[in-house]
Amino acid sequence: MWRPFENGATVGQRGSEDGVIVRDEEHELGARITLERDCSRGVPFAVTCGIYGWFFHTRFLGSKAEAEFPVMMDELAAILDIIPRADDPDAHSKCVGVSEAIQGFVERFP
Repeated sequence: MWRPFENGATVGQRGSEDGVIVRDEEHELGARITLERDCSRGVPFAVTCGIYGWFFHTRFLGSKAEAEFPVMMDELAAILDIIPRADDPDAHSKCVGVSEAIQGFVERFP
């Protein structure tokens, strides 16, 4: 379900936080998560992630160990699993649960 973004071509390039991309993964259902090191403003690490069309979130971290990258990937996948299809007759009400899950994600990974 997760695969290297652009077949790994972005690793070693500069990311959105002007750091060097260490890991960059994309989920087939529409999410991306990127780990950068040596970011601008003296930030040692940044994790940028989001679900396409839903949210975008960045964490600034003091060490790679704090990144919790695999845990964040699992949590993003769990949110993807509850996003309703556009033709779901209950899509509107189900989106409330998706929004709550996103809020919980951002609170868990500030």
